[in-house]
Amino acid sequence: MSLVALDIDSVRARFSALRAPTAFFDGSGGTQVPDSVIDAIAGYLRESNANLGGAFGSSRRTDALLTEARLTAAAFLACDPDETIFGANMTTLNFALTRAVGRTLREGDEILVTKLDHDGNVSPWLELAHDLGLKVGFVEIADDTTLDYDDLERKLTDRTRVVAYTLASNAVGTLTDARRIAELAHGAGALTWIDAVHYGPHAPIDVNELKADVLLCSPYKYFGPHLGLATVRTELAAQWRTYKVRPATHRFETGTLAHELLAGFVAAVEYIESIGWPAIQTQERALGQQFLDGLPERCTLFGLPTMEGRVPTFAFTVDGHSPRAVAEHLGARDIAVWDGDYYAVEVMQRLGLTDGGAVRAGLVHYNTAAEVDRLLGALDEL
Repeated sequence: MSLVALDIDSVRARFSALRAPTAFFDGSGGTQVPDSVIDAIAGYLRESNANLGGAFGSSRRTDALLTEARLTAAAFLACDPDETIFGANMTTLNFALTRAVGRTLREGDEILVTKLDHDGNVSPWLELAHDLGLKVGFVEIADDTTLDYDDLERKLTDRTRVVAYTLASNAVGTLTDARRIAELAHGAGALTWIDAVHYGPHAPIDVNELKADVLLCSPYKYFGPHLGLATVRTELAAQWRTYKVRPATHRFETGTLAHELLAGFVAAVEYIESIGWPAIQTQERALGQQFLDGLPERCTLFGLPTMEGRVPTFAFTVDGHSPRAVAEHLGARDIAVWDGDYYAVEVMQRLGLTDGGAVRAGLVHYNTAAEVDRLLGALDEL
């Protein structure tokens, strides 16, 4: 990764939300959006609000927007435009997609998920297993929160049909070796089912490099509106009978999309392109290392101790204080963090954090060194 300096003042000037006194370390649950995204949503509603397929101007502009959104999504994920799927959110899309593949599965078939995953890529499989008599196995993680690849290899069998895994933990920030997982899964004849939600704001996604059969993400995690985005490999999708109304042209989209949010999605990707991944990653790496270097001794970090093999999302506890009390202490000082389990149920159980979870600080490129100092100083007060 080449080092590219970010003009942080110029970046922050593009976000009205960042004019507030709050230091936003809550990006792991959803980032702030630049004004261009807000303007795109409002502009669509003012000028083009209509359903598809009409013989009039606003409908034709909506048709054009949907085409632009598919092209934008295809470029963002490095897939074909016809492989893109929009929906309410990642979890809703995943329930729909798992139900579709479920029609190809039989009692006794096996699904592997990991203990590093958000429940959005776990519960859909548990519910499908309940309905169809499938088996769900959990791939273990090590004490440092890295995935146990030997355990994955041991648990693959000739009945394994899907391996579902994350690119980056939404709780502790750990990255997975996605190519290694894909090679093991495909070697066993299983599909790769990737949750890229937490990875989205931190690095580019290429479904071909990842050897993804199915991949899902959430634009609201990378500076866009609340929306879900997925892609399914064309040859695979053609084999599935999906749940939809008969006249619908798209295989997976079951009704009218939130067109205004598609306009916001296009603007969000344009924003990322205007900054560039090298500058984003350079800024995040510097901020993440600053946080790790300055974390007070009374704080216990869960996860990797350096920026190697992780994104700048940090789960920690503070001696003598519940995670909620820490979050409230920080919130009173206009510092936004999360507490709880953030739907990372298996991670929290594995780490013994079932009573209140942990504090989570999620950094993205629009954060500043001064904000990190504020966070560390407020933690030191405890």
